[in-house]
Amino acid sequence: MNFAKPLPSSMVKRYQGWRATTYSENKAWYTKLADEGQHPRGMIISCCDSRVHATSLFGADTGEFFIHRNIANLVPPYAPDKDYHGTSAAIEYAVNTLRVVNLIIMGHSQCGGVNGCHAMCSGQAPELEEDTSFVGRWMDILRPGYERVVASGGDEAAQIKELEKQSVLISLENLMTFPFVRERVESGDLALHGVSIDIRSGAMIQYDPANNGFVTV
Repeated sequence: MNFAKPLPSSMVKRYQGWRATTYSENKAWYTKLADEGQHPRGMIISCCDSRVHATSLFGADTGEFFIHRNIANLVPPYAPDKDYHGTSAAIEYAVNTLRVVNLIIMGHSQCGGVNGCHAMCSGQAPELEEDTSFVGRWMDILRPGYERVVASGGDEAAQIKELEKQSVLISLENLMTFPFVRERVESGDLALHGVSIDIRSGAMIQYDPANNGFVTV
């Protein structure tokens, strides 16, 4: 594997700094995590976007959340077709093995995946419609959300803003297509949550089923 290269020196220095400070000051905790395994109470499915740091937003400690990240924080429908399903596998492991009690879908503003979905579905990005586009085929998950926001009207900016919320709602809906998720939700052993963070203002909204919409946290 001579195509792989050593880490940049800047990253090595930052790791060494972490080892000398954060790790050294919390060595007992890391030892506990290593010896006893992980026992997170919650799972967060968030976007790959480098500006979204879910654990920091909740002030979480190492080992507190089981994290899965993908383009536009999407959950696909349940599809046991013997194909590769990274997100579905993470959900299965979190729900059935780790027995998390909270599962949070975290969307965000200015999402490149959501923008790409809008551009694709509105005919502005034909390259994403190609079968060879991994991003395009992944964003097909959000296509029903695009159809909803277009039907409700508004200009492009307003549609994209609403589509960001749809990335959370579609994912919550798709979670309930997983039999093992539905079973635990209906038994009261698992709670699903939908939130979205505004990168510029830091404001967070969450889906409130009582109001059938998003409210400020």
